[in-house]
Amino acid sequence: MIPVSYYFALSAILFTLGALGVLIRKNAIIIFMSVELMLNAANLLFVAFARTYEALDGQIYVFFVIAVAAAEVAVGLALIVAIYRSKQSIDIDELSSMKG
Repeated sequence: MIPVSYYFALSAILFTLGALGVLIRKNAIIIFMSVELMLNAANLLFVAFARTYEALDGQIYVFFVIAVAAAEVAVGLALIVAIYRSKQSIDIDELSSMKG
């Protein structure tokens, strides 16, 4: 059996990569992918602890996180498409002014 510390380390690495992607990148789609990476890192840890302690609570949390992430992606991509149609760009620096 793989120790929980390995799952924790992998989850921390994935979460850090996602956080760096959110902070460094300027493309809105890449930022959404980084947020999804962070959510999946948390899901990995939920499942690892659920397996270790033989409880289904972590897997139930993962189900809800995946459902919320799917809704977030649907709304986020709809917003990105709407912004791209009006501004012809999805660069975050260009959109930060949000002027008419």
